[in-house]
Amino acid sequence: MLRIYSDGGARGNPGPSACAVIVTRDGNIIREITEFLGESTNNYAEYRGLIAAIREAVRIGDDTVEFIMDSELVVKQMKGEYKVRSESLKDLHRDAMSLISQIKTSSIIHVRREDPMISRADALLNIELDIRTGNGRCPRS
Repeated sequence: MLRIYSDGGARGNPGPSACAVIVTRDGNIIREITEFLGESTNNYAEYRGLIAAIREAVRIGDDTVEFIMDSELVVKQMKGEYKVRSESLKDLHRDAMSLISQIKTSSIIHVRREDPMISRADALLNIELDIRTGNGRCPRS
């Protein structure tokens, strides 16, 4: 079984945004992915992180996958507990639902931001934002 952690964030809302995905199997990290998203909202970035996670799960081909994230909004919308009211999120929600249907058994779990893997994903997306927005530091030669 795969456990895939995802996070998305924007500096400003909207602002420069990125997402990160950490794929684990048996507690071991097997892949880390980051993506710069340009100017968007935090919720958009969270959805894009989930979509990247689902795409990676489909690519790997495991039958059972847990998706873990700290966005209560996205988790509850994916579970059907909240309606997707935002026009800008409706297409993302539809894409995520379509992709996740390709996985035999899946669940989406909400965790607190303090979860170690979510903290790691947050750090990865912030590194991506630093690099893409010119806030990164280059090591000295």
